[in-house]
Amino acid sequence: MSAADAVTDSLENLRARFIGVRDGKPADYIPQLALADPDAFGLALVSMDGHRYSAGEADIPFTLQSVSKPFIYALALSLLGLDEVSRWVGPEPSGEAFNAISLEPDTGRPANAMVNAGAIVTTALIPDTPDEPAFDRILSCLGRFAGRELDVDEEVFSSESVTGDRNRALAYLIRSTGTMPVDPVLAVDRYFRQCAIRVTTIDLATMAATLAYGGVNPVTGEQVVSAEVAARVLAVMATCGMYDGSGDWLLRVGLPAKSGVSGGLIAVGPARFGVATYSPPLDATGGSVRGHAALETMSRRYGLHLMLNPALPGSTVTLVTTADDLPSAPLAEHERALHEQVGVVVAQGSIDFTAAERVLYALDESGPNGGSVVLDLHDVTAVDSVALAMLHTGLARLLSDGRRAAVVDPRGLLGPPDVLREGAGQDLPRYATREDAVEGCAQALAGED
Repeated sequence: MSAADAVTDSLENLRARFIGVRDGKPADYIPQLALADPDAFGLALVSMDGHRYSAGEADIPFTLQSVSKPFIYALALSLLGLDEVSRWVGPEPSGEAFNAISLEPDTGRPANAMVNAGAIVTTALIPDTPDEPAFDRILSCLGRFAGRELDVDEEVFSSESVTGDRNRALAYLIRSTGTMPVDPVLAVDRYFRQCAIRVTTIDLATMAATLAYGGVNPVTGEQVVSAEVAARVLAVMATCGMYDGSGDWLLRVGLPAKSGVSGGLIAVGPARFGVATYSPPLDATGGSVRGHAALETMSRRYGLHLMLNPALPGSTVTLVTTADDLPSAPLAEHERALHEQVGVVVAQGSIDFTAAERVLYALDESGPNGGSVVLDLHDVTAVDSVALAMLHTGLARLLSDGRRAAVVDPRGLLGPPDVLREGAGQDLPRYATREDAVEGCAQALAGED
């Protein structure tokens, strides 16, 4: 049990709330997708520090389908540049379904890279050479976003190939306008194989978090694409990622997102997190019913709407150490031993959902061998209601796990004594200075001895 489990609790609560929803049905126009378990429901979140949280069936493999589109668009932008890609694929919302004929009247370009027509062209743009075949580039790129090697579900690929006449028709129609860079049969075959690449919900959250982190995979630390490419992909996701429902999604949820007909759904909080869900039953637009409901509720409950508040300046957690490393008067040997058992976490700025996750994770990492911990909020200016509940829950988990804790809270940000006592499940010492809190923890440890 850890303080950061409060984040997992949030995901599990969302799952419990919507697992009983029975609306929608799995995609059946691709026969293999119709075999998916309609009761499967996984959620995952990955922070900018690479911390991963999940609930439900987050480890079940399924195929990417259209969730692959933003990442292949990122690959094309990285290899060819915005101007060249834009010669072939537009950036405008189509206002139509994912498989609609969305071609510009004058140029013949597909409206954007998120609809099937645009995605087929984007996939066709990936260079194909003897040294590095196009699909090898695609599979490698998606694996770098996920942070591990991925593979293809050959049964789903075959199922799509047998039933994919509409996508072939789209490819030939695009070819007739002169805006298909390769043979239509080759382009569609490569696109089907791309859609059949297998991932888990945790993989998807990691991929989304890589876009959120300016193209850096927060788990592996690899720069997968540039920050400029990541920003452009997020812009197209925000306006086009949910097809003809993109405007309503942006209004209500307020996060760049992309859905797929296998039941996958990703959303991105730029510079904050990547989140993903998996649930096969789909709505009329081809998006996951439970996933849509869960992410809309999550955004509203935790204030995640992109337009609601800007990214926080600076780092939330400025110090994670032990009291022995802090400047102090000379200590006797037994006093130093006690101070070595006291972890110290110092936070600053305004604390919201994202910042609270960082603080909770730091609390788990502090305090050698599960010792005492001091949470210093002296430089924190505000704690919103969501973050307050998370901090109370996280501190309660620490205390229930047998660890001692104290807070430096001169402004009373964690609430009056009775509120703090109720939230933490027991009395939690509160001090005005870090030195007093450290000494209080050290004395408590001495009392145990």
